[in-house]
Amino acid sequence: MGEVGSSAVNETQMAGKIIIDIERCKGCTLCVTVCPNNVITISEKSNSKGYFPAVSTGPNCTGCANCAIVCPDCAIEVYRDKAGSDKIDIKSVNPVKKKQNK
Repeated sequence: MGEVGSSAVNETQMAGKIIIDIERCKGCTLCVTVCPNNVITISEKSNSKGYFPAVSTGPNCTGCANCAIVCPDCAIEVYRDKAGSDKIDIKSVNPVKKKQNK
């Protein structure tokens, strides 16, 4: 009662998960900068191309997709589902999609 984190707002937040393609990531840190929950950091281990890629560091991802939106290499996929669910819905919300000819 009256505790921080027990409001109805928290019950309707999205649970999120990100997958970063470490071979595609060049470690520009844009995603680190825009992550509101600081769940992305730069790895201490380089990828096969010599870059130090971004990595997810915790379970506090909300699925906001800020990281995927700013990623110049399209190396981040975001998955989200309503909080309290057993699993993350496997529907990518990566905003970069191939354009279809009409």
